[in-house]
Amino acid sequence: MITKKQLAVTLDKLPEQFSIEDLIDRLILLDKIEKAERESEVGNTITETELDQELEKWFK
Repeated sequence: MITKKQLAVTLDKLPEQFSIEDLIDRLILLDKIEKAERESEVGNTITETELDQELEKWFK
């Protein structure tokens, strides 16, 4: 969940004129980062070796 403070900081970083798509893209990125941090805090991560194995499957 995004807080009002995070939204305000995001808006402050945008140029004076911006598209709705730019704002949505930044909010989606912020949401994904928040979710990843929560997952990491509860230990829901994979090792670097497991990541390498997954990447090998994708790029065969």
